[in-house]
Amino acid sequence: MSSFTMYTTPWCGYCHRLKSQLDREGISYDVVDIEQVPDAALIVEQANGGNQTVPTLVYSDGTAQTNPSLAQVKEKIASLA
Repeated sequence: MSSFTMYTTPWCGYCHRLKSQLDREGISYDVVDIEQVPDAALIVEQANGGNQTVPTLVYSDGTAQTNPSLAQVKEKIASLA
């Protein structure tokens, strides 16, 4: 079961890097491409003051992080456990 959703785009280098790090650590997550899912772009805008900044991670508790480091993601997941 994933504890967060990563909102991303196919061309985002930061997204690719974070996905690689998460995969290497065995951390599960859902991915939503904001260019393919219009409602997802609205979620990202709400989390980022109207900007479509990716990667934006939205956690099961409703909080969000924008372009977090792997350490920040692991810390957040631990706080949700």
